[in-house]
Amino acid sequence: GAKALARSLMVDTSILMLDLSDNWLQGEGAAAIAEMLKQNCYISAVDLSDNKLGVEGAKAFSAMLLENTTIVSLQLSGNEFDDHAAKYLADAITANSKVETLDLSYNMFGDKAGEVLGMAIAENIGLREFKISWNHFHSQGAAALAKGLGANVFLKVLDVSYNGFGNSGAAALGEALKANNVLEELSISNSRISVKGALHIAAGLKENKTLKRLNTTRNPMQSEGCCGLLKALQANSGTGIETLDLPDIPVNKELAELCDAVKILFPNLLLRHGGNTKLERKSQSKVELWTQPKVVGDSQNAVA
Repeated sequence: GAKALARSLMVDTSILMLDLSDNWLQGEGAAAIAEMLKQNCYISAVDLSDNKLGVEGAKAFSAMLLENTTIVSLQLSGNEFDDHAAKYLADAITANSKVETLDLSYNMFGDKAGEVLGMAIAENIGLREFKISWNHFHSQGAAALAKGLGANVFLKVLDVSYNGFGNSGAAALGEALKANNVLEELSISNSRISVKGALHIAAGLKENKTLKRLNTTRNPMQSEGCCGLLKALQANSGTGIETLDLPDIPVNKELAELCDAVKILFPNLLLRHGGNTKLERKSQSKVELWTQPKVVGDSQNAVA
């Protein structure tokens, strides 16, 4: 089926977007589609999510991306890519300067993948949005990815949520935020970042001027870590932060007062606590029922 489709698309000039997600194409089907895309110069957006492409699929698409100059958006989430597959994809990321949006989330990348993909991100000059959430990066791989971010001067949106970044990964991200003057959106939700890691992120925020949206929800950074982030904003009059999502934790007096102070300092700042714009203070005798639904952003307007 994939081969027949590929043959018909080889000469079709009317199709600009190709969505073959959730079709179990696997490696053989991916190879046929990849060969077609080497020659087709009309399709600019491709979605092959959830197709179990594996290493063979990664190899085929890497070879395609070395030749194709038309695709600007490529969705490859949920394809069982592992550390071996990452080597092929890293080659493509390094060489291809046309793809602007790349989604590699929901795969099986580990720390070795973090190292090779981090080096590739450092050299890439085309990507503007990179999603690599729901993988298996831990301290070493996370740090390598973050180091690549620090060297990249083109990427505007990065989603590394639902990985095991931990404190060492957060430390590398903090250093990257000090050096990076292009990134606008960063999601690090559910990344096992505790108080120590949050303070590393805060150190980066204190110097960064371009980041607009930061999502830190579902991290065990406690009140002290949240306060660290807010104090960093207080100390950075040139911050570009427009939206800050903090974890849903009990709010003590210091955190509540800091939130109020930061809102006075930056009246246009959208400060959300567990997805809500109101804070539930721990000292309240009655539980306040939220009437405002949690805000879930899309890929264009907010970091998910």
